[in-house]
Amino acid sequence: MTNPRLNPNILLSPVETGYIAYDTAQDRLHELNPVAALIAELCNGERTIAAVRAIAQPFVPEDSIGEIDKWIEGAIAAGLLVQDDGVSGEGKVMGAADLSSLASHLRDYGKIQTAYLCARRATELTPDDAEAWCAMAELAHIVGQRAQARAGYEKYLQSNPQDAEVRHILTALRDEAPPARVPDACIQQLYKKFSAFYESNMVDTLDYQAPERLGELIQAVMGDQGGLEVLDLGCGTGLSGLRLRPRAAQLTGVDLSPEMVEHARARAIYDHLEVAEITGWLADCQKRYDLIVACDTLIYFGDLAPVLRAARSRLKENGVLAFSVERGGVHPYQLTDSGRYAHHKDHIADLAAGADMRLLRLDEGYLRMEYGNEVTGLFAAMRKEPD
Repeated sequence: MTNPRLNPNILLSPVETGYIAYDTAQDRLHELNPVAALIAELCNGERTIAAVRAIAQPFVPEDSIGEIDKWIEGAIAAGLLVQDDGVSGEGKVMGAADLSSLASHLRDYGKIQTAYLCARRATELTPDDAEAWCAMAELAHIVGQRAQARAGYEKYLQSNPQDAEVRHILTALRDEAPPARVPDACIQQLYKKFSAFYESNMVDTLDYQAPERLGELIQAVMGDQGGLEVLDLGCGTGLSGLRLRPRAAQLTGVDLSPEMVEHARARAIYDHLEVAEITGWLADCQKRYDLIVACDTLIYFGDLAPVLRAARSRLKENGVLAFSVERGGVHPYQLTDSGRYAHHKDHIADLAAGADMRLLRLDEGYLRMEYGNEVTGLFAAMRKEPD
């Protein structure tokens, strides 16, 4: 047997338990523990199996030395290693364009870790391709490779300094002091591209349940009250509005994204819709409401005090404000790597008292999925007490 070496179609990436190796030609994933990863790296085509065995021997039990040879034989059979004879196991090494295309394909099919490997290799082959760096950074972000995500976004931003969304994400990844709220330009950019598939992604893919949970909370504190003046802040495509419409005599929706508002308009459930930033809109509004709802809107705000005070000023006496946010473990709130804010439950209680409102309910519960993990939300309802 000639000297073994890593198959040129294999992409390696370190993970918590060792390495994963992705065979781009066979679309096959190999998981390697630290010893296996060491053996794979030692097989460079220059060392004999005996030389590899001698180096790796201190890392395996004495009664398992023979397993090194067996592992190499099995790795050759599986295509992880090839024999350096110029013939066996050789395949075409994928170029950057093919790797980028494969990364996109793998991401569509939920193979995020392997997509990341391909995207990272593409940046190594084309270090001046800004779009390749951005694609790699997005995938690194998803799989928890925070340093790689930051590096990728930094490279991308050098060529695209106008990208408000990436600038905001980098604020979190750099651990910089967060802004009071997500910049308007970032939200508008995000939802301009997200609006076309927002509902299919949120409802079908992420099992989004905030409108239902918030609707249940409103039912618990308001019963079957109907004929109400209702304001839907950050109305989006109208998912929350569907729940609010039955109790509304007049239903108004406000959202910063014109594309999302157009989707809401197509539902024909709102009596009035406006494109505006909600705190500015509340400051200029002359009308008062029985119920103001912000379903997953305040995740784009850090300190909620200004928007809660503005909302209170637009409530009728005994009017109710109901909203959802993502639950956070840091008091009062933190900007997460997603670019959204997560709020501590004690912060919500403090805000109610500071805004002269009575906290009626503060529930914790399932919000949606994100990257295979459940996201927990806080669902709050507070009433404006008589002045």
